[in-house]
Amino acid sequence: MEIRELTDKIKSFGVVGAGGAGFPTYAKLDERADTILLNCAECEPLLKLHRQLLQQYAGEILETFALIADTVGAGQGIVGIKSEYRQTIDALHEYIDKYPKLKIHELPSAYPMGDEVVLIYEATGKVIKPGGLPIEAGVAVFNVETVYNIWRGLNKDMPVVDKVVSIVGEVENPVTVRVPLGASIGDTVALAGRTTTGDPQYLVGGPMMGRLGKASDPITKTTNAILVLPAEHQLIMKKHSSSSIELKRAASICCQCQTCTDLCPRNMLGHPIEPHKFMRSAANKDFQDMNVFLDTFFCCSCGVCELYACPQGLSPRTLIGEYKAGLRKAGVKPPKGVEPAPVSSIREFRKVPEARLEARLGLTKYDRPAPLDNKVVAVKKVSEPLSQHIGAPAKAVVASGDKVTRGQVIAEAAAGLSVPIHASICGTVTEVTDRYIVIAAI
Repeated sequence: MEIRELTDKIKSFGVVGAGGAGFPTYAKLDERADTILLNCAECEPLLKLHRQLLQQYAGEILETFALIADTVGAGQGIVGIKSEYRQTIDALHEYIDKYPKLKIHELPSAYPMGDEVVLIYEATGKVIKPGGLPIEAGVAVFNVETVYNIWRGLNKDMPVVDKVVSIVGEVENPVTVRVPLGASIGDTVALAGRTTTGDPQYLVGGPMMGRLGKASDPITKTTNAILVLPAEHQLIMKKHSSSSIELKRAASICCQCQTCTDLCPRNMLGHPIEPHKFMRSAANKDFQDMNVFLDTFFCCSCGVCELYACPQGLSPRTLIGEYKAGLRKAGVKPPKGVEPAPVSSIREFRKVPEARLEARLGLTKYDRPAPLDNKVVAVKKVSEPLSQHIGAPAKAVVASGDKVTRGQVIAEAAAGLSVPIHASICGTVTEVTDRYIVIAAI
């Protein structure tokens, strides 16, 4: 298949990265890629969907992964997967010999192994430049569900209309389910049975990089998990903390031990992000060295500094995020042409073991099976956001009162980096705004 043909098909199916920022996948197909990576690292603790999906559809996913490699002319395709996912690895071995370009690279059980910069180094030995893109090093990364969605589009003519989501934590029956896009978090959590805490809070996306969500919030193309926790859990309380108070706490008790920097995964790869220096400068309003603040652009917000490293329980990740957002709002651009320092010689000893991380976060008891039920769940109503990916939001092409069928385009791709949105259920459009489209099931 020609690269332009595959690019057009992927865009028409509305495929974006099924996690993270949701980068439109068609834009990743590039003839500069000599290596493509399939990310099955399950970056966040407690997530299970990618390994389960890859185990169940190993043949289909590898077939599509090999097609992508051939289309862009990549010399190799590497499946990055944690060694502990033995059942999934066994499933891969049943098919991988059919594809000479493909191989398996087993990863350690450490966080954040699914961060693409970390994954690329682990699997290829290449260091992505600070602020650079993987393709500049000849690499493109796709996660498991993204490739599965491409397979469904090419073989079933099915656009992205639903999402696989792990529901874990304070629920009766942890489960991984497939729900229509736009289904509410509340309806999705109900599929795991009753909640086992009196005032359930929803951490959407994962315990390290997730956000607080409400029961009425919609499932989107990037929703990987919903972690149900009690209101008094340390992760929930951390999310409710005030940045102004956190800054004062940093001024009073940050002892400059440097542990946040010593354990920073990007710093270990030579990127100039040093949280301890940022904390010192921000807390004391010391602006003599502006590089300390400009270097916040190179933070990946993995949360290791804040939720694992700091012995004082301070919030470098949160404060860095606020400063970074402020710089962007002021029109400041990330520094360009920054070269990485050599990879730290002690990097192997600074990896964060996932089991220890789960224990530190108070999540060990929630690490239970969450079996995959891949049948699409029926819902009565969906509210589909027009912006479910990085780039320009899609533009609605339906009006209130229109009848739509599942898979029908309800919002077309905008100019620039964008993809269309499709109806996730059959029904009647009841509301259209500049932010979302509501459909009631027939």
